[in-house]
Amino acid sequence: MDFRKTDNRYYLRVDQDEDILPSILKVCESEGIHSATFHGIGAFGEVCVATYIPARNDFLDHQKTGMLELVSLDGNVSHDADGTLHEHTHAMFSYLDENGEVAFFGGHLKKAVVSYTAELVIEPVPGEGIGRMTDPQTGITVWKLS
Repeated sequence: MDFRKTDNRYYLRVDQDEDILPSILKVCESEGIHSATFHGIGAFGEVCVATYIPARNDFLDHQKTGMLELVSLDGNVSHDADGTLHEHTHAMFSYLDENGEVAFFGGHLKKAVVSYTAELVIEPVPGEGIGRMTDPQTGITVWKLS
């Protein structure tokens, strides 16, 4: 992994066999970034996405291996009251199915191990950033904006 800061953006390259999610948090921690948004592209060999199941108040994991092209990645970093950073990421991947046809696979990203390279842009939120809180209606963690 390597990164460079230009103005208010960080350009992050994640290398083969590295997971992008810990890499994003590592850059934020090392640079004192309390919250940020990010997006990116890349090629992956092992991915886990999840679907939230409200009735279970839990996620259902979906795993895939092989040549997976990242066609969309959007996420954010926010912090707890104690300053602990958390990422929230959604992603869409394309791959060739058993018939050689293009197929897609996506959801809440839990793991993404690079097979060739990944290129991401991290944009910090100025000031204290965005905190996290539990929404009393849904019971899920959401941005704390006030």
